[in-house]
Amino acid sequence: MNAEPSPPSAPGPLIGRSALLDEVFPELGRRPAVAVITGEAGVGKSRFVHELLRRTRTTSPDAATLVARCQEADTPFPFAPLVEALNRFRPGPLPADLQPVTGALHALLPDLADRLPPAPPPLGDPRAEHHRVLRALHAYTAALGDAVLVVEDLQWADASTCVFLRTVIADPPPRLGLVLTARSRTVPHTDTEGSDGLPFPLRTPAHVTVVERHLAPLSAAETGELAAGLLGVQAVPDEFADRLHRWTGGLPYVVEEVLRGWPGSAEFPTGAVGEPPLPASVRRVVVERLRGLPPTARQVVAAAAVLGEPAPVELLRSVAGLGEPETRGALAAALREGVLHASPRDGGYAFPYDLARRAAYEAVAEPERPVLHLRAARALARHTSPFPLAGMAEHYRRAGRPAQAARCLEVAADRAAGDGDAGMAAAHYLGALRNGPSPVARDRVALKLARVALNARPGPQVPAALRQVLDQHSLGPGPSGEIRLLLGLLLRNQSGSGLEALEEIARAVPDLLVVSTGQAARALAITAIPSLKGWPVGEHRRLLAEAERLLPEVEEADLRSAVLANRATALALMGDPSAWEAVADLPGTLTGEAAARVYANLAGAANSLGHPERARAFQARAWQEVRTNHAPYLEAFVETTDVVAAFTSGRWKGLLGRAERAEAQYQDVPDFHAEALLVCALLRLHTKGQTDVARRLLERAVETTALDTGVVLTAAAAAVARVHLAAGRPSQAVQAVEGALHHVRRTGAWVWATALVPPAIEALVRDDRPGEAHRLVAELAAGIADRDAPAARAALLTCRALLTATDDPQSGHAPSDALYASAADAWTRLERPYEAAYVKEARGLHLLASGVPGGRTVLHEAIAAYQDIDAVWDVLRCQRELREHGQTTVRRPGALGYGDHLSPRERAVARLASLGLSNREIASELVLSHRTVEHHVARALRKLGVSSRTEIGPHLGP
Repeated sequence: MNAEPSPPSAPGPLIGRSALLDEVFPELGRRPAVAVITGEAGVGKSRFVHELLRRTRTTSPDAATLVARCQEADTPFPFAPLVEALNRFRPGPLPADLQPVTGALHALLPDLADRLPPAPPPLGDPRAEHHRVLRALHAYTAALGDAVLVVEDLQWADASTCVFLRTVIADPPPRLGLVLTARSRTVPHTDTEGSDGLPFPLRTPAHVTVVERHLAPLSAAETGELAAGLLGVQAVPDEFADRLHRWTGGLPYVVEEVLRGWPGSAEFPTGAVGEPPLPASVRRVVVERLRGLPPTARQVVAAAAVLGEPAPVELLRSVAGLGEPETRGALAAALREGVLHASPRDGGYAFPYDLARRAAYEAVAEPERPVLHLRAARALARHTSPFPLAGMAEHYRRAGRPAQAARCLEVAADRAAGDGDAGMAAAHYLGALRNGPSPVARDRVALKLARVALNARPGPQVPAALRQVLDQHSLGPGPSGEIRLLLGLLLRNQSGSGLEALEEIARAVPDLLVVSTGQAARALAITAIPSLKGWPVGEHRRLLAEAERLLPEVEEADLRSAVLANRATALALMGDPSAWEAVADLPGTLTGEAAARVYANLAGAANSLGHPERARAFQARAWQEVRTNHAPYLEAFVETTDVVAAFTSGRWKGLLGRAERAEAQYQDVPDFHAEALLVCALLRLHTKGQTDVARRLLERAVETTALDTGVVLTAAAAAVARVHLAAGRPSQAVQAVEGALHHVRRTGAWVWATALVPPAIEALVRDDRPGEAHRLVAELAAGIADRDAPAARAALLTCRALLTATDDPQSGHAPSDALYASAADAWTRLERPYEAAYVKEARGLHLLASGVPGGRTVLHEAIAAYQDIDAVWDVLRCQRELREHGQTTVRRPGALGYGDHLSPRERAVARLASLGLSNREIASELVLSHRTVEHHVARALRKLGVSSRTEIGPHLGP
């Protein structure tokens, strides 16, 4: 039997309340019992009670359940919620011995008049009549027998209902469970009159079971769980859950209202995004509460809405324009109504959630807002220390005072820059420019912005802002040249505009020469740093010579250090033998961000050239400097340099996760993002055999890289070539390396061709183009003849071994055998285990093809070397090559079975099969035998429970 009104909408999932429900439900079953559930508005008290009653009906289907809801009203009708609940109730036949006094309910319960005893005669005394109705309600409730009576929102109960409940609590029917809910922010103290929660003290006889529980708002994790249930997805991102919790305060009602119009799982906000639209229902709730406040309380609430952050009484008083006693009284009223909450962490007062603050702010009349914001800015200056400059700037902006706003942001940026927080400083300087400062202030701020932006990863807005300032032509040669120089560096390092950046820096030199030889020399030294997408190396050498010519005239220590640092970097990247003398010439005073930058550059150059010990020493120095300075750009620089070095040296364990984190974090810096994408692709290829995934990542890396100092273009082309070679497509492998070779030939940067030329030679040889292969080897030899590039020399040895073996295919020994051995030894000394294994593989294949004994042994050595670095794809290729030469392979024992689940290899085969590839095409793509692919396809069909390849796709999942 149910007298619960239908809920306005289907209840959402019950999150974060299961343990509480498990506590309350059994206690409510120990009759007579009283359960008190408190919590602030929207926290889910009704939903909790709904679930409590559902459990009651499940375990006691014959029990009567009545739900009475108190309503806020100016002149409430006596017993209104009880009357409404009883009139909805349709029980079976009442006991024949129903007490005569219940006849007094005829007027209150006309729909039940035929079931009640006759109405008693009037008493003529209103107080006596009221008392008789009270006794009648108590008797009628007792007559229901096994029953649960719920009275919700007791804070709005009329006086008569409160008297009735006190009567029932003092003398409860033996089989009654009474559930009371009331709005309260804190756990109630129900033993005192007027306590937070119930409108009367809760005093029960000793035999009555009493359970009191307070529903707190949901945590951020629980908010995310509720959101996932409402949106019909398995989970939402943690960042989205955190934002949703901040917007809604973890109140389920507000969460449901926010998500009611949400587009679904396709879009979750990430990064710096604004708040969601303010639901009309949430606005109405807040506005209704505001209307119930006295005028002074509304003034304090408006002040809190304008301030936006937890604020102490003194600050609220100043913004509201009230005296201290008035402010404290008004604040007490706002707290009672739950409009504001005390913030224990901040010691102030604020709104319970962000959307409530927005609703209150929108309720402030438009003409009043600038006045309040101006008061807020001035009050913050008087009452806070240190000044919250960014907050003051926003108040000045909204008050229509852009000059003051810009000045506050400039000072805030100066403070952040002084603390080493380049990202925050850049954001504040950019904000100052957007506030339209005076021309003098604009030019001053633009120069400061340009100086900090290099270490801040600021995004495309900063170059655009600097260009706007330059276009004003109000700067003198010195500031103009420096801003243009720094803009060029920003474009070079962070925006992906390689040649445009070099040209911008070159345009800065004439202006800089007018005012500062040191600045001009610095600009020239920067343009001297080579790249595959830049100018020919000869032009970079010319620019470096110009910088060196100016160096004796540079007197400023910091500029001299910058020129020397860029000189060392340029020489190292060119593979110039004098580079290490240039490193030794670096001043000992070079520290901080400048040191982190140059040593990260040197570490990358040393790693690429083949100086592992130097690379480690430079990288350690870079990490040491970056850990003492909060410079996001430099942190990204050092991390990606480290990730590339780890791959090069075969330290692959756990590297994929690290590379994927870098790829996700550094998407705003093209060259760093490209290097992370490259390492992700190479690991996906070599350790997992995911050729399709790897090729997509390689394409993205090539598209992303801006200038590329010899890392991305060559390694990506080499990897694609290896995929084609493994699949028996040598002509396509040749095509894959042509673009990168064009860049190498155009720039003359042969020291960066280490990864590229060996697979290019193999492709040309297998494509029957030996003449081109010989010419390419000659180009490499000439390009590195006077360079200090051990890795390129090891690559040259490898290429010569490949060519010599081809020129004399019937010989398994000298001279090719000696070249192979020399190449393998060279790679081992350079700590390049992958390249050493590749040389062993090539030598083993040559021996097998020549019919010389020992080929199988050498190829097994290659397999063991590949296994040591978890190069699974390469191991499988070698095993296939052995089979093709009539050799058998033995698997390492101990592989675990996958039962009814697809193994990684079966999943890879099934995915390609679902795309329409034939078994032969799959075998070529994954370096497997045709028969192995047949077995994998058959097992995948069986495990997925499908009968054809066309049905595979939907069963594979993401």
